[in-house]
Amino acid sequence: MMNNTFYNEILTDHNLHPAHKKKLEDANLVLEGVNPSCGDDIILELKEENGIITDGAFAGSGCAISQASVDMMLELIIGKTKEEAMELAELFSKMIKGEASGEELEPLEEAMSLADISKMPARVKCAVLGWRTMEELLDK
Repeated sequence: MMNNTFYNEILTDHNLHPAHKKKLEDANLVLEGVNPSCGDDIILELKEENGIITDGAFAGSGCAISQASVDMMLELIIGKTKEEAMELAELFSKMIKGEASGEELEPLEEAMSLADISKMPARVKCAVLGWRTMEELLDK
């Protein structure tokens, strides 16, 4: 498991310098995700071609955890099939529920740094907002 300093560095970097917080002009899948309990609000935009997520972006506002989590998620799912993206979302959900740990989390790469959110129930909805929005979007 990652130490707390590394977690903070990853979270801060994705929050202050998100690679995917922008408008995606040619998105063909768009959905708004809202966390009414804290006010986090994102608009997730994906470009899907032949079953592959070829690009993605998000806009919106929220806490550092929600913003960093969606940015990490996009890093992971761009270039993947819809099925692979859904499998990553399932693994992320298991991790956040405390049902998965160790080596089985390696496919989540930097998103593994959010594993300790499982010990902060009030922040779980923040961490999963982007992932749930992506699942709903791809499940349509």
